[in-house]
Amino acid sequence: MTRVKGGFTTRRRHKKILKQTKGYRGLRSKVYNQAIQAWMKAGQNAYKGRKLKKRDFRSLWISRISAGLKQIDSSFNYSRFINGLKKEGVTVNRKILADLALHHNVAFETVAKDVFK
Repeated sequence: MTRVKGGFTTRRRHKKILKQTKGYRGLRSKVYNQAIQAWMKAGQNAYKGRKLKKRDFRSLWISRISAGLKQIDSSFNYSRFINGLKKEGVTVNRKILADLALHHNVAFETVAKDVFK
């Protein structure tokens, strides 16, 4: 049986990784061994970042709701507001509540007054 050399396959695999690491600094975009490590680490960080983004947005929404409540009345606080919403049976998520607090103050104020009556 004749020997098969893998140059074409190897080059194609290397080019694929080097193309994905094109904007990286230094040898991380030029040398395959450095590039593959950088590419793998970037993938791990991207995975973590997708999880952290959810956490960051939830904390942003909570801050906006809390600030909106403080503008209405300084005695209103976030935890009592959320508890009141659950008792009233209102199923509006934090993203929508934060948008109401930021852009539609009158609507948010009516919701808050209904909860804290």
